[in-house]
Parts: sequence; structure tokens; C-alpha cells
Amino acid sequence: MNIAVIFAGGVGRRMHSSDKPKQFLEIYSKPIIIHTLEHFEYHPMIDGIVVVCKEDWIPYLNELLYRFRIEKVRKVVPGGETGQLSIYAGLKAAKEVAGEDNTIVLIHDGVRPLINEKLIADNIESVKKNGSAITTALVTETILVVDNAGSAIDYVPSRKNSRVAKAPQSFWLKDILAAHERALSEGETNCIDSCTMMQKYGKKLYLIDGPGENIKITTPDDFYTMRAILEARENAQIAEGR
Repeated sequence: MNIAVIFAGGVGRRMHSSDKPKQFLEIYSKPIIIHTLEHFEYHPMIDGIVVVCKEDWIPYLNELLYRFRIEKVRKVVPGGETGQLSIYAGLKAAKEVAGEDNTIVLIHDGVRPLINEKLIADNIESVKKNGSAITTALVTETILVVDNAGSAIDYVPSRKNSRVAKAPQSFWLKDILAAHERALSEGETNCIDSCTMMQKYGKKLYLIDGPGENIKITTPDDFYTMRAILEARENAQIAEGR
């Protein structure tokens, strides 16, 4: 099986939205989380979806799933106190869905909707071939590594050999679940993301360069950027149909 675990547990403090979390803000009459879920819903290689949601918003999410006919979602589970614990809750739910099947899991942000069909397929194929797939993007500006005080440059890494980690981040479910359980046994509950955890435990990670517009909708500027990209895509379709 191929299961997407979608993290939609944020509260959107940097979005300055007081009435609802950022994943439920609407663009083109559709919440951001639905824009994201549709990529997995309509992908022929995805067998099921698990969504990790802020507990108070699960009933509203279930209403959205029904309204927009998102039918591959097999479980909606509440998140934990940290991102790591929320992903772990999603992985355990994916295990319940998969049973004993040898399963690939694609861990993705609910507020990262500007992915495409090819990126999902490339993630799955990389896990089948290499055991992992970390979606990245080329670095277009110079990266500076600073000292601990943050006041001086330590070194400047080669842009050619630098990437920005994005999502999906994909693995065999048994491997990433084992890493999470090991981290918890060692008292770690706030690891920044799955690729950081897997590298810590010596797993070799393979990269997939994704589309440059694969941004995470975190701030108002990101929201406006997404809206502009969707508008440009819509205009391009209209122009092609003339």
C-alpha cells in the first residue's frame, strides 16, 4: 500500500488568523487543506490517506471531507503536543490501516498544496528503489552558516551542493515507525522533521527535487503567493483553450 499521512495540526499564529487555523483558510472557495488532499485523492498510486488534525477542528474537517468528496481518507486522528508526536500519531494510524502490508508512507504538510502528480509518483518510486525520498528544492540564493552567537559567518556552503528540505518525506512505514519509537524511548519528543530523525539514526536519505513553487503556507505572504500561482495556472489554461 501507499498511504499519505497529512499533518494539519497547526494553529496559524504567523498567519495572524484569529478565527480559524491556516489550513482551513479558503483560496478560490476551497480550504487550503482540501487543495492539498485533492492531489492525493486523485492520484492513482495512493491507496489511502490519514489526516492528523487539531482535535477541536476534527468535526469541521470531517464536514469538509464530505462536502468535497475526499473519499480516500481512512482515518482522522488528533495531533500531539509537538510536530513529532503528531506525525507519530499519524504513522500509528497508518499502521492500523495497512495491517501487515508492506507499506510506503508519504508524510506531507496540509498547508503545502502546490505539489503535483509527478512528485508523488517520484517519491513512491524512490522509496521502492532506495528506501527513502526527501523532497527538496534547489537553492537559488547564497546560504550562510553562522556561529552560535549568530553574529558572524562560520562558512558559506556551496550552492551547488545545497538543497532546501520540503515535503513529502517518504519511507517504508516500518522504518520510519521504528525510528519514531526509538526516539521516544530515548526521551526525544520534538525532533524537527522525519529526515532529521532518520539521518540521526544512520539511515541513508535520497533526494527528489520538486517544483520550485512547493511552498508551505505559513505567513500572509505565502497565502498571497499561492493565490497568485493558482490564478496564473488558471489563466494559462484559459489561454491554451482559446
